[in-house]
Amino acid sequence: MPPFASGVAVVIPTFNEADSIGAVVTALPHDIVDRVIVADGGSTDGTPDIARHAGAEVIAAGSGYGRACLTGAQAAQNAEIVVFMDGDGADDPAAIKDMVAVIRSGSYDFVIGSRARGRREPGSMASHQILAGLAAGALIKFLYGVRYTDMCAYRAIRRDTLLALGMRELTYGWNLEMQMRVARAGLRVLELPVPYHCRIGGNSKVAGNLRGSIKAGARIIATFARVAMEAAPGRAAI
Repeated sequence: MPPFASGVAVVIPTFNEADSIGAVVTALPHDIVDRVIVADGGSTDGTPDIARHAGAEVIAAGSGYGRACLTGAQAAQNAEIVVFMDGDGADDPAAIKDMVAVIRSGSYDFVIGSRARGRREPGSMASHQILAGLAAGALIKFLYGVRYTDMCAYRAIRRDTLLALGMRELTYGWNLEMQMRVARAGLRVLELPVPYHCRIGGNSKVAGNLRGSIKAGARIIATFARVAMEAAPGRAAI
C-alpha cells in the first residue's frame, strides 16, 4: 500500500434519494469516516444539493449502479479503506466501526454485511431477495469455495485491493462481480451479520417494482455467467 493512503472513504451511489440521503450522511460515524462521497447517477429530486448540505462530496457518476460505485472509489484518492453503502437509510451506520477495524487488523481483506444473518426490520426485505442472495452464495461456494449468504451493498475493502480486482460491471451486477472476484482471488472474506431497516422514503430501484426486479435479475445472471467463464487471474494485491 502506498504510504500516503490513509483514512476511510464512504461511497454512496444515489439516484433520487432526496428523502433519505441527508439523514444517511449525518448519521455516519464521523470519528471513523474521513470522507463521504455521494456518487450521483443523475438525480432529479435535489439529492445532490441535500447531500452537499449534509457534508458529503458529490460527484456526477453517470447512469448505472456499478458505474457510480467505481467512480466513487476512483475519486477516493488517498483513502486506505472504501466502504460502500446505499443511500436509502436501510443500512445501519454503526456497523462501519467493526468493518473498518477488521480490515485494519489485517485479519481479513474484504468484509461484507449479511442481512440474511442479521436482524431485519419487518418489511425491509422481500423473501425473493433473501433467496437470491443465498442462491448466489451457494453457486460461488461451488465455484470458488467461499460461501456468502447475501449480495448486500454494505461492504468494506482496501481501495488498492478493490482497484486490483479488475471490476467491469457497471450496472446492478457490481455487487456480485466483486464477491466473485474476491473469492476467486483467494482473498480473506468475513461475512458480518448486520441490522437492516426499512428504507426511509421512496421506492427501491430493484425490489420496488416488477420491471426493476426483472431487469436487475437479468443483469445479475449475466454477470455471474461472464465472470464464471473468465480465466482465473493472479491473486489481487492486498
